[in-house]
Amino acid sequence: MQSIKIQHTYQTINNKSDAPPALSRLCVECVCGNLPVLCRVCGEDGSLRFCWCPVLPQELSDLLINTMAQQGVLDDRTVGVFRSTECLRLKRVCIRSCRLSAHSFSQALCSHRLQELNMSRLQGDITVSDVLQGILSNQHCRQSLQRLALTGLDLLSSSSDGRLRFSSLRALRTLGLAWTRLDDAMLEDICSLPLLDSLDISGTAVTDLTPLLNLQSHLRSLTAHGLHHLDMSTTSLLSILSKLDQLRHLDISNDRLDTDSECPLLERLEVLPVLESLDVSGWSGISDGVLEVFVEARRGMRFLGLLATGVGASDFLSGEGNLKVTGEYNITQCNEALRRYREREVLLQRALLHLHNLTNQQDIGPQPHTLQLVCAGGMQTHSESAGVQLVATACVFNLTNLELAMGVPNRLLGNVVQQLISTMRSFPNHQQIQKNCLLCLCSDHILQTVPFNRYEAVKQVMSCLSLYEDQTLQRMSVAVVSLLVSKLSVEEVGQLGAEEFIIKQLLSIVQQRASVGAVDPTLKFALSALWNLTDQTPSGCSMFLHNHGLELYSELLETYYFDSSIQQKVLGLLNNVAEVEELREQLMEEDLLEYILALLQGPQVEVGVSYFAGGVLAHLTSRTGPEWTLDPQLHHTILNRLVPTDNFIFSLFFRSFQPFYPLLDHSQPSGVQLWALWGIQLVIRQNGERERQTERQTEGRERQRERQRERY
Repeated sequence: MQSIKIQHTYQTINNKSDAPPALSRLCVECVCGNLPVLCRVCGEDGSLRFCWCPVLPQELSDLLINTMAQQGVLDDRTVGVFRSTECLRLKRVCIRSCRLSAHSFSQALCSHRLQELNMSRLQGDITVSDVLQGILSNQHCRQSLQRLALTGLDLLSSSSDGRLRFSSLRALRTLGLAWTRLDDAMLEDICSLPLLDSLDISGTAVTDLTPLLNLQSHLRSLTAHGLHHLDMSTTSLLSILSKLDQLRHLDISNDRLDTDSECPLLERLEVLPVLESLDVSGWSGISDGVLEVFVEARRGMRFLGLLATGVGASDFLSGEGNLKVTGEYNITQCNEALRRYREREVLLQRALLHLHNLTNQQDIGPQPHTLQLVCAGGMQTHSESAGVQLVATACVFNLTNLELAMGVPNRLLGNVVQQLISTMRSFPNHQQIQKNCLLCLCSDHILQTVPFNRYEAVKQVMSCLSLYEDQTLQRMSVAVVSLLVSKLSVEEVGQLGAEEFIIKQLLSIVQQRASVGAVDPTLKFALSALWNLTDQTPSGCSMFLHNHGLELYSELLETYYFDSSIQQKVLGLLNNVAEVEELREQLMEEDLLEYILALLQGPQVEVGVSYFAGGVLAHLTSRTGPEWTLDPQLHHTILNRLVPTDNFIFSLFFRSFQPFYPLLDHSQPSGVQLWALWGIQLVIRQNGERERQTERQTEGRERQRERQRERY
């Protein structure tokens, strides 16, 4: 029987802004993650039904389908759970960008009394005519639907009769058909709707707006940007707009930012008397003075869209007060642009460019709201746009650099990091995007305290590392990997260590840096990453040996005799190999052991180097070590010199004391036992109470008691 998996989506609150999510959302997310366990297959189409389901409140049903859509688990099979209208009753549905067929949509959703339906940019072959046919097939749905968004869908399917009857949806108040092939005849049909008060026809094939006059008495919102097929004079256009005297919102912004089109509407003070929101972004021929007069004549104005107009620098248009403004002169204007132009790639990218310039020039302090807009509005919405991702990742760096990250809620930072990883995966061949993402990740605060999938991050950064030889990119990659690996579980490290391309790539970097005698962060981070990848992971140690790591590390010991930090990292990894009983035989090289023996003691040898040198030798000379086939005198000398003399403190991290315990067995040579006790003492002194508690584990305590009884 399959068990239900509960994903811990909530992390420890480290910031007052990190409020816990609602219990209802956590429960719904758990259901979404366990649909295969909670459902059974019904019917020939393979659709799912809940094995058992209580009658849910309509709000929870809405939350369930919307969360399924957000998490990417809504498809032709899973949408079948909503065929049960007795238990799940839907009213407000947003399934934008999901993949759904016309049949599944009709069977699962059209039997509900839907009031709001957003199917914008739905993937697959479903069309506007399919959606209309499904809605019109059910009287209750047809009579209840008030809001419908179908942005970006094809109009007609191969089986449709070529006619779209929006006029049959008599209760419809809001309709969005942006970026469809809507034509003049269809617009005329739409404009016969008696209650329609909000219409979006942006980017359509409409050539004449005259049918809008049929909505003159009740149209309150018109969004009509990007009407590049419009075949009307400016005079005719203004004549129609001026008669829509109930308009509260008008968007006639211009995405073609390289044009010199002027917007004379602002000079007509008598038109649109109740206007509250006007977007003229992308137009020229506008001045701050004209805008101020226009706004003063309409006391209810609450929004102006002025991005890419060259205006908005005056205090009156700052966007700080009741009048919200999209523009490029301050963070507030940029935030408003990011929020409002989320779906419009050209304007969004322009807003991101201005935000990047502002954050480069000003000391802005932490801006979590702006960061959220960049991540959700820019990076997620336009995940396939290299232009947006390039500027957005640069903005993320400016908004999280240095101490700025400390002022951002950890959960938000975690979402941002996951998006950065996704962006790296989507654009593997775009070096600057990769570099921007790595710059964002090179933060101790983010890498150590922020909740995100570190295992996935390591694999993605290593994939990037394998594609580029740029030294800056290499340095950042190995730094990120080195720190992240130290935060993974033993199981995750073992899985990474078994990935040959990871070990091989890191060894290649070590080889490159060592071949030129470099002593730099790239070399040291790569050595640290390899050290961590082999810690208590036999698979990683085996992969290291398989890729000729031992030969390389033997050379490093001699080449970097003058650098104790490098020697410590090299010996630390060799000690990891020596802890694996079946691999010890491969370390039995007389020249190597003699060199390690020379590092065991001496006035110039640092305690960290001595410690790991002793660890390698202790494992190889222990009772569980390989059969000694080398010089017997060397074996005798090693055992005599394993007795430690000094107890200095050095930087050391251990996941557990497990590797020491076999060396404490009473059957071990005294030198091996003494080295193990010395090692435990050093770790305890280094790491304090945490390690003292670990040392009190039953097995460790019993091993040491046995050693005391044997000694006394």
